[in-house]
Amino acid sequence: MNNSIPQVPAPVNEPVLSYAPGTPERAELKAALDRMAGEQIEIPLIIGGREVRTGDTQTAVMPHDHGHVLATWHKAGEAEVRAAVKASLDAQREWAHWPWEDRLAVFLRAADLLAGRWRQTVNAATMLGQSKTAHQAEIDSACELIDFFRFNAHFARQIYSEQPISGPGMWNRLDHRPLEGFIYAVTPFNFTSIAGNLPTAPAMMGNVAVWKPANTAVYSGYYLMKLLQEAGLPPGVVNFVPGEPVRMTELLLGDRNLAGIHFTGSTAVFQSIWKTVGERISTYRTYPRLVGETGGKDFILAHASADVQALAAGIVRGGYEFQGQKCSAVSRVYVPESIWPELRELTVG
Repeated sequence: MNNSIPQVPAPVNEPVLSYAPGTPERAELKAALDRMAGEQIEIPLIIGGREVRTGDTQTAVMPHDHGHVLATWHKAGEAEVRAAVKASLDAQREWAHWPWEDRLAVFLRAADLLAGRWRQTVNAATMLGQSKTAHQAEIDSACELIDFFRFNAHFARQIYSEQPISGPGMWNRLDHRPLEGFIYAVTPFNFTSIAGNLPTAPAMMGNVAVWKPANTAVYSGYYLMKLLQEAGLPPGVVNFVPGEPVRMTELLLGDRNLAGIHFTGSTAVFQSIWKTVGERISTYRTYPRLVGETGGKDFILAHASADVQALAAGIVRGGYEFQGQKCSAVSRVYVPESIWPELRELTVG
């Protein structure tokens, strides 16, 4: 019997490695890039911990070299989607009864693995499969995802510890139960960290997920799934199910056991999902929780005292790094009239 109230290790932001010439991380990353670019792997579905091959396949290619095939991945059909739901529900019976600290320990272990020997594998997968630079991969697929795992564990413990006030002669207690059903995690192509976060954040709280990665990020997603397995995630808690988006969504939104959706993608798609769930609300066992991120309109607000050279560099990097394919990409700039002529010379062609 465990009579302790564990403290989750205090999270700190993962340091960003420089990859400067002569550094160990640069040599390790180059070796991973050479090794992974030189092989073509097969990516199965992972349902209930088992690898599933459907024979209906698609290739994962380098966006910067379409002729270079990195992998052949199997697509889920209706039978596999329904099997993933069943595997999730079967796994939840045990997973929900794990002590919360044991659940969190799995993801803290994943963070340690990603900070260590898995770091350059996941970074290289993101660079090859999503055309990111070393820096863009490092701040995304390594540092941000490590932070998600560690900070989410910290916040989960914080949620459990927040309890209501009790009056005289009573003891009020709040118990956070997992949702009754599965989470449908829909992840984007542009951030490996978000792909890792959307199925795992609910899992920390005892939930289970059917994870559909973006078709153009199946390659890095597969390595994340293997990382989670090595960290000790039980079979079926997260099921890796790439496939045709419209058909998969239609099937999963039609399942009465849908308990939640964790989504990052376009506004139009999320609105369509929300509308469909609303129309079918009476068919579900419970009220599905919907959490979605659909991008934004980031801006730069410059002060008259700003270093104009640095401001110009920030505008270009903020707007066009990773081809501007980020919800955080700068799309508008507010500049004092006094420094605009100099800034215009530096930024406007």
